[in-house]
Amino acid sequence: MIRVLLVDDHELVRSGIRRLLDDADNIDVVGEAESGEQALELVRAHDPDVVLMDVNMPGIGGLEATRKLSRQAPKLPVIILTVHTDDPFPSSLLKAGASGYLHKGCSVDEIIHAISEVHHGRRYICTDIAQTLALSLLPGHDVSPFEALSQREMQVMLMVLKGEKTHEISDKLCLSPKTVSTYRHRLYDKLKVNSDAELIKLAIRYGMIEGM
Repeated sequence: MIRVLLVDDHELVRSGIRRLLDDADNIDVVGEAESGEQALELVRAHDPDVVLMDVNMPGIGGLEATRKLSRQAPKLPVIILTVHTDDPFPSSLLKAGASGYLHKGCSVDEIIHAISEVHHGRRYICTDIAQTLALSLLPGHDVSPFEALSQREMQVMLMVLKGEKTHEISDKLCLSPKTVSTYRHRLYDKLKVNSDAELIKLAIRYGMIEGM
């Protein structure tokens, strides 16, 4: 039996996925979390075999939660289940330690298959996202400016897009306000924007805040 922890801030989404997985013979949903912080706590409490993780959530979000889990429980596979299919989301999350990446439009059979694959030590990326990653390597590909961001810059940027202030980001990421400001200035420079309004416009253009 594969013990799974569901992480998504929408209760309807969690309950829907849970009902689907409850019908699988080899899967046992051992807990549900609505934030990255709660996911870290429940991993310690329930010791799951696989974590099914959303990206856009209150608090530290899925990217930072995945990065923390890769340090807290390096052998625990995390599957990202999200609406985001375009880079830099897949690349950033896989670099952060995710073992799998699925689109929320995939079938329950594919979710079950992905859970089984990562539980046995393999990676699983759904076809459309794998194709996007492959195409991004081809010459002439329209490279997203967000691909230039480091993992930490990406995390700070996502929290800025959610309207969080420097002191809130500082508290949640356990960084000093000065360090957060430094990351913020760096990502502004890399993205060639001068304000949050310009950042939001750029994020909308490249689909970075779809579904947020």
